[in-house]
Amino acid sequence: MALIAPSILSADFTILGEEIKKAEQAGADWIHVDVMDGRFVPNITIGQEVVRSIRKVTSLPFDVHLMIVEPERYIKEFAEAGSDYITVHYEASVHLHRTVQSIKEEGAKAGVSINPATPVMVLDEIIAELDLVLIMSVNPGFGGQRFIEEALRKIGQLKRIRNERKLDFLIEVDGGIKVDNAQRVINAGADVLVMGSGFFNSPDYSEVVRRIRDG
Repeated sequence: MALIAPSILSADFTILGEEIKKAEQAGADWIHVDVMDGRFVPNITIGQEVVRSIRKVTSLPFDVHLMIVEPERYIKEFAEAGSDYITVHYEASVHLHRTVQSIKEEGAKAGVSINPATPVMVLDEIIAELDLVLIMSVNPGFGGQRFIEEALRKIGQLKRIRNERKLDFLIEVDGGIKVDNAQRVINAGADVLVMGSGFFNSPDYSEVVRRIRDG
């Protein structure tokens, strides 16, 4: 069964704590936190102090996605703020192996994300070290974008690599996932679905979870 990770990027920030509690009550498995710096991506969102604040309102795992340049500078702070998973971008990490090791040394699980135009093969030398691989199915930086179909092929590639090499990383997919395409993403091999507007723009969060669980 795929895990559902609502992205608070699409939540109502005036009642963020309540939104997270409602997501948990609806049956969400993780909370996905998009951190953007206005450099790696055009938008600017939140930082480690927000993570620290919302850590108080839920026991769900925090899946923190660093869409920032020089992510290695902030690993310790985000880990101490309560991040369970910390994912950095292949495209933003010059010394990726060192950054992955730093995440683990801080007690978090390590993920690496790749953009839509980045091939899966770039992860060959690091993939055995990872707890999670995040496939971007939109170009990062903004919520509400349309799902890029090529992501399905990349998910399948990752699943084959995992099976062939007997690895155990999770395959996460982020961008444009809605109730009506979630099952195709799951069938392709995804273990974790990040849902932003497809979750928080719904009038009934529990219904979103139920429909995905029911297939």
